Amino acid sequence: MTKKRRNNGRAKHGRGHTDAVRCSNCARCVPKDKAVKRFVVRNIVEQAALRDIFEASAITSVNDEYRLPKMYIKMQYCVSCAIHSHIVRVRSHEDRKNRDPPNRFANKKKAA
Repeated sequence: MTKKRRNNGRAKHGRGHTDAVRCSNCARCVPKDKAVKRFVVRNIVEQAALRDIFEASAITSVNDEYRLPKMYIKMQYCVSCAIHSHIVRVRSHEDRKNRDPPNRFANKKKAA
């Protein structure tokens, strides 16, 4: 029988079994190696409250370079939710053979 993908849609490679994780969107059980994983980087404080915090804070007067830490949330999606929410795209038969990572956005600081 023909194979659609070189790795059968998984990253198991000789492991036999992997634990299941729950999809962040629909809570479906998905094998951990098959789930589409992405990190969401957010500020701990929303943008509207950020100015109020800096105005009331004593830290900003001492050091203007202080930055609030960010929140890193690992999102794990099942394949159907990842396709539906455009996290991954459907690729043609020829494009599926391309294993190069997608192009990343250029850093704005380096360009200036």
